[in-house]
Parts: sequence; structure tokens; C-alpha cells
Amino acid sequence: MFLKNCWYMAGWDYELIDNKFLSRKLLNEPILFFRGASGKVVALEDRCCHRGAPLSLGRREGDSVRCMYHGLKFDASGKCIEIPGQEMIPPKLGVRSYPIVERDHLVWIWMGDPALADESQIIDFPYLSDPAWRGQPDYIHYDSNYLLIVDNLSDFAHLAWVHTHTLGGSEEYAYKTKPASVERLERGFRVTRWHMNSAPPPFHRKVIDNDDNVDRWNVGHMQIPGIFFLESGFAPAGSGAERGNREGAKEYRNCQFITPETESTTHFFFSYLHNFEVDNYNVTLSLHDSLIEGFMEDKHIIERQQRVLDEDPQFKLLAIAADGPLSHFRWTLDKLIAQEQQQQPALQAQQVHRKPSAAVA
Repeated sequence: MFLKNCWYMAGWDYELIDNKFLSRKLLNEPILFFRGASGKVVALEDRCCHRGAPLSLGRREGDSVRCMYHGLKFDASGKCIEIPGQEMIPPKLGVRSYPIVERDHLVWIWMGDPALADESQIIDFPYLSDPAWRGQPDYIHYDSNYLLIVDNLSDFAHLAWVHTHTLGGSEEYAYKTKPASVERLERGFRVTRWHMNSAPPPFHRKVIDNDDNVDRWNVGHMQIPGIFFLESGFAPAGSGAERGNREGAKEYRNCQFITPETESTTHFFFSYLHNFEVDNYNVTLSLHDSLIEGFMEDKHIIERQQRVLDEDPQFKLLAIAADGPLSHFRWTLDKLIAQEQQQQPALQAQQVHRKPSAAVA
């Protein structure tokens, strides 16, 4: 069961260049994305209401799409505006359209009641359009439930064990560091962690000139429905970074967006940005490759974890102290889904009540 009345990342803007059609299933719903002649992104149910043919096999015409099975044409609102050989178009003939917002190279979609779509609820990540930062956006498909990925990103304890030779660095990080703060937020959490006077991890060592010890920090922010921002950095050991002195520090900004495809598959979008040597694309590529390497380590475990859970649905997960943030996230999400389900009958009744008056008007 998914939370519907919230914004999900649907894709990167570069996925819609050159008049491309993008067919992507989100929350079990097949959706067609394309950029219309006006420049705006259109999102429609990827299924013609006539005979169920995919509209992604159709043809773009301005801000509309024509089904290439029988030629029905649908505008950006999903309304059928043309049927070849038929003058009268039934008023109910159409497909669902979805609210879309483009911001900072991200394409956001609202999967619930369009009347409740509020752009102010979108969490900004301005580093993606800030020239002082550079990164390489990308995408990975997971054969797992999206919450297993959320759990993984919420859990810094696994870094030293899964990512020893990539993102983590040492088992000392697991044994000797504890969160400096854990903030339970209304729709997520924020965790701050420091590791002082430590060797730089492998991914960072690749893009710096020395192996001197560093003071390392991570500030992870997870937000409903599955949006993860990570602020991290490395400063010369003892330079006072924990007191706000960032002179000589090298910093990163990591954004990750987890969007369910189905109950057992997930879209994973990400970018890892750096604020040093932004004109050196080799640094960007090195960091991107290191991140991919780390994600593949996660992916291997998470997809096997999904298979284990599928084999025994009665198996109950047990928590340890490090699971506090992810437990809070799951509890918060479950509460929001329950509230949404309770409100759904009332919303449907309101819609039915409105229809007669609209018809009279």
C-alpha cells in the first residue's frame, strides 16, 4: 500500500529531451511522460481508454498525444478531443492526467487527488542548479520493495560492513561513532554523525592529493515518501570543522529519490555533487563511479533480502538501537497512509455529490 497524496520524483529532465516518450510505471500505475510543444511536461495514463493500447506507442501532436491504434487524440488534461470518422465525442471519454512540477532538473508527479496537489510541499534541492556544485545524475532499477532501500539509507551502521572498500572506510566507523543528534521530524528524520581524526574513505581518497587524517561528518535527512539528502564533508583533522570552520574542507551533497514502481520493484534516482574542482569532470566521474560501486553493494544485499522475505511472509524483523530513525520513518509513513485511507471514502462521496450539480450547470 502506498501513500498517494504526496509528490514523487518521476524522472530527470534529461530523460525527456528530443521529443522522447517516457513510459514508466509508478505505484502500479502506467504513465506516459513527454514534453509538449509548449515546453511543459505532460503526464497521462499510458493506456488508451478505447482498447487499452499504450499511448507511449502513439504520436506527439503539440501538447497532445494520438493513439496509433485507432487514432484517438488526447490533450494534456487527458480529455479526448478527436476521434477519426466520428464527430461526436462522449464527454467522459479520456484518460487520467497527473499534476507535474519541474524544478532543479527534477520532474515531480502527484499521484493522489489532484485537488490536493500543493507545490509548496515539494522539498527543494537547489544544489542541482547551483554552478558552485557539480554532479552526474543517474538512475538504478531495484527488484525490491522501496522501503528496504529507505531502510538501507536510514542506517549508517552498515557503512563499514557493506562498503568497507568503497564508501565506508573502516570498521572503526561502526564501533566508535555514534549519532551526534537524531531529530525526529513530522515527516521524516535528520541524523548528524561525526568521525574525528580518521583515515579518508576510499571514494574520497581517489579525488584528493593526500592520505592525511580527516574530520568527517554526515548529516542525513530522510523525508516522506522516500527522499534522502546527505550533506557530508572532510576537513583536515583538528581544524575545527565541528565548530563551524570549513576552511580547507571538501564537501559533498547527495540526493536520492526512491519511488515505488510496484510492491516489489523500485525506481532509484540519485546524484552526488561536489563543491571543489567543479571544472574537473574526472572528479565528477570518479565520485559517480564510486557511488555506483557502493550502490551495487547495497543492491546485491537488498534484492537478496527481498527474496528471503518473499519466501517467508511470516518472518518478523527485529530492531536494534541503530534502527531508531528508520523505525520512526516507517511509523510516520504508516500513520499517513492510514489517515489517507480513512479520508478516501469521504473524498469519493464529495466527488459523487459534486457531479450532479456540475452536470446541471
